[in-house]
Amino acid sequence: RYVDVDIKRDAAARYGLNINDVQLIISSAVGGIKIGETVEGLERFPINVRYPREIRDSLASLRTLPIVTIRGQQLLLSDVANISVSDGPPMVRSENSRLAGFVYVDIRDRDLGSAVAEMQQTVAEHIDLPTGYSITWSGQFEYLERATAKLKLVVPFTLLIIFVLFYLTFKNFGEALLLMVTLPFSLVGGIWLLYLLGHNLSVASVVGFIALAGVAAEFGVIMLLYLKQAWQKRLDEQKGTEADLLDAIGEGAVLRVRPKAMTATVILAGLLPIMFGSGTGSEVMQRIAAPMVGGMVTAPLLSMLVIPVIYLLIHKTRAQRQTKNNQFNHKEITSDESRRVI
Repeated sequence: RYVDVDIKRDAAARYGLNINDVQLIISSAVGGIKIGETVEGLERFPINVRYPREIRDSLASLRTLPIVTIRGQQLLLSDVANISVSDGPPMVRSENSRLAGFVYVDIRDRDLGSAVAEMQQTVAEHIDLPTGYSITWSGQFEYLERATAKLKLVVPFTLLIIFVLFYLTFKNFGEALLLMVTLPFSLVGGIWLLYLLGHNLSVASVVGFIALAGVAAEFGVIMLLYLKQAWQKRLDEQKGTEADLLDAIGEGAVLRVRPKAMTATVILAGLLPIMFGSGTGSEVMQRIAAPMVGGMVTAPLLSMLVIPVIYLLIHKTRAQRQTKNNQFNHKEITSDESRRVI
């Protein structure tokens, strides 16, 4: 319970008192005022003077506190202030110079973002805030919003850098776009493993997906380089038919099986102890490692299946044209030989 003192400004002004004078009288009577200090050896203790407890605890006694003005007038505290008792919280908190009340919510078995979104919708539908009141969602949700805002800038910028590096490597817009299109397929394993483990999407898991995207991009670059080398080798040998294209794709994809298997095995060997470990910070590290562990299963497989297929579709038209030209040239040669025989 609290003692509320509402100062009568007009009455105080008539007696030559201002708000500070009345507040000083009340604080001195209830809280005390320092008049000096005492020294006992190396220790110093303040000396405070205030009214006895029986007066401080009595509302009637507080109302009859004597006041002497600078003019020598004698009056009571009740003449310049209304004193009452009101109920209130045991602790008054403030945020940004405003009184604040806190409601703590523990969330389990749900992701933080959707839970807060549902609570915000419920509050908006069922609670009408009076003028001057506002609701702020803080705590971990506030940190999540900040991290999400940063990721909205970091992730597109990272993808742009990856695309630029692809283009600088292959000097071909189509091939760089091919690798960018195949990146989402490589993340499938990470999404499935998060689902199977019951982990919600969080900042830590997003970091894991970014790392997985980097490894998947490396897989794609090496795969495309092997495919290009095999196809260019046949073009140099004047073998550019559709059958030669299929042979080149098969050769390039097969050459990448062992390196990819070795890379994925080494990464899994390093991440599995982290994902199944325990100790301080293990929960965060598990959510970072889980997308990469799942991605190491699907990224090599999908890169060996998706990239060759798309590469075949890109170069198929040229190979078919070369096949038709070879068939046409073969017919002309056969016709010339027929004439010679006749």
